[in-house]
Amino acid sequence: MSNDISKEILSSLKKFRDKQATTENAIKTFIKPGDRIFIDSGCSEPLDLTKKLIELGPVLPDVEIIHFLSLSDLDYYETAGGIEDLFRHNAFFIGKSLRKYIKTGFADYTPMLLSEIPRIFQSGQMHLDTALIQVNPPDKYGYCSFGINVDIVKSIAEAADKVIAEINPKMPRTLGDSFIHMDDIDTFVSVNHDIIEYSYGDSDEKAKKIAKFVASLIEDESTIQMGIGQIPNAVTKELVEKKNLGVHSEVFSDGIVDLVEKGVVTCKKKTIHKDKIICSFVMGSKKLYNFVDDNPMCEFHPSDYTNDPYIISKNNKQVAINAALTVDLTGQVNSDSLGHRFYSGIGGQVDFIRGAGRAKDGKPIMVLPSTATLEDGTVISRIVPHLDEGSGVVVTRGDVHYVITEWGIAYLYGKSIRERILEMINIAHPDFREDLLNHAKKWNLVYADQTLPKSIDGRISQYPEKYETSFKLKNGKTIKIRPVKPTDERILQELYYSLDKEDRYLRFFYPVRDFRHKKTQSQIIIDYSTNMILVGEYFENGEQKIIATGGFFKTISPSTAEIAFIVHENWRGNGISKYLLNYLVIIARELNYKFFSGSILLENKSMLHIINTSGYRITSKHIEGGVFEFVMDITK
Repeated sequence: MSNDISKEILSSLKKFRDKQATTENAIKTFIKPGDRIFIDSGCSEPLDLTKKLIELGPVLPDVEIIHFLSLSDLDYYETAGGIEDLFRHNAFFIGKSLRKYIKTGFADYTPMLLSEIPRIFQSGQMHLDTALIQVNPPDKYGYCSFGINVDIVKSIAEAADKVIAEINPKMPRTLGDSFIHMDDIDTFVSVNHDIIEYSYGDSDEKAKKIAKFVASLIEDESTIQMGIGQIPNAVTKELVEKKNLGVHSEVFSDGIVDLVEKGVVTCKKKTIHKDKIICSFVMGSKKLYNFVDDNPMCEFHPSDYTNDPYIISKNNKQVAINAALTVDLTGQVNSDSLGHRFYSGIGGQVDFIRGAGRAKDGKPIMVLPSTATLEDGTVISRIVPHLDEGSGVVVTRGDVHYVITEWGIAYLYGKSIRERILEMINIAHPDFREDLLNHAKKWNLVYADQTLPKSIDGRISQYPEKYETSFKLKNGKTIKIRPVKPTDERILQELYYSLDKEDRYLRFFYPVRDFRHKKTQSQIIIDYSTNMILVGEYFENGEQKIIATGGFFKTISPSTAEIAFIVHENWRGNGISKYLLNYLVIIARELNYKFFSGSILLENKSMLHIINTSGYRITSKHIEGGVFEFVMDITK
């Protein structure tokens, strides 16, 4: 990408010199009072034309300006002498320069799915007089590339009555469905200014933790989309160990370039557009712009193609990662407003959530920090009992699948309201969990006696994520080993009900007939600082199952904990109980336990064998009434 106009480009421009104009003449000739005009989006904003339009504002009253996303620092009102009603702005996505004017009522916001914006211009529903665009210089055939923004601008330029272009040699020449011919440009100005650069800033600790959770869901050979925001882009740093990722996204930034250079993003396993990164615009640094310049790996398409949920769904393992402002307990996602105050926009979020949701093995993911800090220093929860009055539901309850905060992953798809509430409380900040639960109880959405894990001092007992691990079985399958969660009630009941009468007798010492909520809650609501229950989790045909449990529980002796185990009969003989025992020993030592105790029926020969061959010294044993009671030294 050369900063100077080459001889070939100069020769090409000569053919169209009758279309060249000064910025002032271009604006005065093709824009008149009351016109509706579109200004190119994001980092492609035609700065010289826009500045001149603002300067000439007093002689062009009542011009309506259409934006998709404005990222420049230009202030239309201050530059125009503070005349607030000189221009009327209408934004499809609210950038920082317009946010305060929308808040005060001097600009408009039109909520639309990004995939559908081109249609209202192409159909004539929103007539457009003039489009101000920025393109790279024409090639020898007269074609100019829209560069780093194709999104809605290509469709709008095709629908507008007139097109005014800045031709800038610093604009990258991008490939794909990304060109306009000079015959379709009514006038142009030659410019040589830098392209706007955009930075998401450094990721904070919350963003990094959320990114790790997101990365844990992304499989090798997945195709990824990342929306606008610090968290989605922090994810790229957590993907360096993945293999053969693809990209189909409305936008991407510098992080994807790094993954291409590391050989992580290859696009070789994509189901459609194999070997190609598909996008409609980019936002980032010069490094990113140099990467996409004339790069056959990158194809730019209008947003009605890239964001078409049907097209998106053709990508196997499509992962969509988008940011939310707040999410309520039932899974309603607000991403565009703070109460009645509009803040950003819908953008492509819904398109990709729905496209990924329809894709084979697709994963739609919403991300947000669990809290926000107000201007006065007050910390509030972003997991809320209900959305604030005026807040928009961008992603519905029916569309949401995964919600992730720095406290974990909530999977809501196909879950009941009660199950969703427990999932969402589980990823809320601990300081707000009790209040969220009380709201749910007040509305009769959970059991009246529903509790949360609490420690001895009454505080919320935080889920010990550090104990999550995996175990490869003798049969070659791998299961996830993790601490039990309050959301496990139903699948734990399913394990219990799968036990036959003999198994129930061996585990509970009598043939338990039911495992109702009142009985099961004590097995999922535990104080992790004194007790531990580990579960073996396995997904079978997409269905989550608990196939084993092992735990220890405090006793009247502060140094001794009692242990118990269950393994589904189809999974026995794979070393699960032995693994759980050894892992529980490690955790118990951290909690200052020195001994495990237990009671085993003499008929339970497999469990007796595990204890007697465990390698830990049995310090006490006693047989009475057909029950073997023991104490085991776990200090070494």
